[in-house]
Amino acid sequence: MLDESLLDTPEALAEADRRALLRGAAEAGARVRTAARHAAEAGVHDLKPDGRPRAILIAGPGVAATCVADLLGTLAGASSPVTRLAPTGVAPAAGALRWELPGWAGSVDLLLITTPDGTEPGLALLAEQAYRRGCTVVAVAPSRSPLTEAVDGAHGLFVPMATAPYEHDEPLAASAPGVLWALLTPLLAILDRTGLLSGPPEALEKVADRLDQVAERCGPAVATYSNPAKTLASELADSLPVIWTEGTSAGPAGRRFAAALAELAGRPALVSELPQALAEHNALLAGPLAASADPDDFFRDRVEEAPALHARVVLLRDRPIGGLTAAPTARDLALSHDTPISELEPEEGGELETLAELIAMTDFAAVYLALASGA
Repeated sequence: MLDESLLDTPEALAEADRRALLRGAAEAGARVRTAARHAAEAGVHDLKPDGRPRAILIAGPGVAATCVADLLGTLAGASSPVTRLAPTGVAPAAGALRWELPGWAGSVDLLLITTPDGTEPGLALLAEQAYRRGCTVVAVAPSRSPLTEAVDGAHGLFVPMATAPYEHDEPLAASAPGVLWALLTPLLAILDRTGLLSGPPEALEKVADRLDQVAERCGPAVATYSNPAKTLASELADSLPVIWTEGTSAGPAGRRFAAALAELAGRPALVSELPQALAEHNALLAGPLAASADPDDFFRDRVEEAPALHARVVLLRDRPIGGLTAAPTARDLALSHDTPISELEPEEGGELETLAELIAMTDFAAVYLALASGA
């Protein structure tokens, strides 16, 4: 059950936030600026690559590496394929994970290692393997971690991860808001130098500004009725989020939102892109999860009974390609099954800015849902 009274009590939110998730979300803009500075100090802006790499390989543990690979693949488009190297092992622990380069990887490819830990022996072995193959290696990880020596030994580039003092006390959740931007920002600067995407310093500063603006709108001191993140968290109480995305940037933002709901709030969610989502989820909305599935629900005594789980559509929209949009059809489909719908759409801006806004707003919503539900 969601404690909605907690959402409008900043002191209670702070007390419940034992993992400093709200603080991480609020500091996302500052994290981008710090990470950009670390990248500059590491010499990223002085790089003079010979040309675009044939392929980008991304390795790292957990949801963070998956999300980074998804975002970079979307932003780079077809200019160079982005492949995430999935780990193998008997457990999701630093010492148990192993990564392998594909057989075709060689001197014209770029390996990016991203981890909020840095103690994984498997990543050190991967850096050594890449060096033997001739791959260029770049790593973003906490400073003074064992991975630093492995990357230096591979003659690669190491960028210290932007961390906060309060994050050193316990392991970081891979979906924590600050982790994503600390890992992603240096890689945006690096791929800007290779010409795969546009991420110059001024663009990263605009991203930081947009994240600050979202923090002002969605902060814990802002009441629920005027706070889009708190409103979305309240709407998702006792609901199965069915996340539909439209637009290039909205896709990875929606997948990131589903991952954050699972890891931070312990909530399942489904995610799909429009217009395919209309066919994929039509039967779901017409089934027992629809709000209209139980005609006797209005007369039921709910005092001793847990509320039924019903679907709620969350529509994340970016700028539709060519002006075409499936949003009206999506709304009609949801409402025809008495399924409520929530919508988030960023303000005008560059691709990185709109992407940052969608991620930040859904990050805040996932955190509020986690705190108010006692996750």
